[in-house]
Amino acid sequence: MSETNTANIIKTPTLDVENIRQDFPILHQEVNGNPLVYLDNAATSQKPRQVIEALDKYYQEDNANIHRGVHTLSERATIDYEQAREKVRSFINANSEKEIIFVRGATEGINLIAQSYGRNKLKAGDEIIISEMEHHSNIVPWQLLCEQTGALLKVIPINDTGELIIEEFDKLLNSKTKIVSVVHISNALGTINPVQHIIDHAHEYNAIVIIDGAQATPHTAVDVQALDCDFYVFSGHKLFAPTGVGVLYGKTDLLEAMPPWQGGGDMIKMVSFEKTLYNDLPYKFEAGTPHIAGVIGLGAAIDYVSATGLEAIAAHEHELLEYATEKILEVKGLRLIGTAQQKTSILSFVIDSIHPHDIGTILDHEGIAIRTGHHCAMPVMTHFNVPATARASFAFYNTFEEVDRLIQALGKAREVFI
Repeated sequence: MSETNTANIIKTPTLDVENIRQDFPILHQEVNGNPLVYLDNAATSQKPRQVIEALDKYYQEDNANIHRGVHTLSERATIDYEQAREKVRSFINANSEKEIIFVRGATEGINLIAQSYGRNKLKAGDEIIISEMEHHSNIVPWQLLCEQTGALLKVIPINDTGELIIEEFDKLLNSKTKIVSVVHISNALGTINPVQHIIDHAHEYNAIVIIDGAQATPHTAVDVQALDCDFYVFSGHKLFAPTGVGVLYGKTDLLEAMPPWQGGGDMIKMVSFEKTLYNDLPYKFEAGTPHIAGVIGLGAAIDYVSATGLEAIAAHEHELLEYATEKILEVKGLRLIGTAQQKTSILSFVIDSIHPHDIGTILDHEGIAIRTGHHCAMPVMTHFNVPATARASFAFYNTFEEVDRLIQALGKAREVFI
């Protein structure tokens, strides 16, 4: 091979997983006498030392309320809080910090959109489109909105591999469609949805599009300007950040036109008994004392993920998923639920004659943490005619050896119950 051709080869960056694992204190423990194997990352991810130290620093050195104090602690806390907003803006490539609203999580972000945008825009006969694979937090807020406004809820069906039937989505779109809200990556199936197609086609009918990115941001790069979505929501705790904090991204013109969702401190400019003037973006939607430490921790988590590299993270997780898929299919009587061509980091499965909860209990005795149940996606379970699934979900700190431990433990579960 010539020197020129060698120089043109683009190598996918690799992760030093063992070095990364040293940053996660919780991974180095025994559960029921066995080394912990944590495979419940789709429910919540573990936190690196850098995030934990950021929380400690805030509480030990800078603990004060933000935006309101002139004293040093308040000023330091405010700087760190607002720097985290800029880190989020850069992470998802939003156009402005004004477009980054801190909320408690993706669930609160969706409810905020439904009540502040939807309740003021929709009327009887208007239509909202979601999909059959949505998390309950992207179903129930829209059902509530339909009850409030008389709008109608339409559902994109999925096929038996766990993929959206995109042709049916195209058929659902019409002049009555006002809102389309779909998940970027399914928490129950791991399916990566064609969100660019959904956004582009919905915009042809002047519908606004919300993307639930709770499962996407830990695994793939997100560029909201390239996507041209109208809103994007995600939760910090699935991105190696603290619980109780999340992000709502919205286009400036939409956010400017929306009324506040909650009233209180920091979302106002002036209050009298005759009239209240609301604050500018993003503070109009951040009433009360926020989860300051959580936001600072989210900023630290974004620093960590960015330094590690999402491309390298995605490559490692792809290899891990391929290996795990091949190995788990060797388990007799096991059926995967969700076999989409485009998927990431999640294996949902059932085993003949063993309830998923029993699988989870046996695995816990072996020190392996997975999730069992309907995963807040009951319509998915209904589609596949199962009461629940066992779900192993991976992060970049998981290893091939941990996959082997999972397979061995599933063999033990079969020995116990079959």
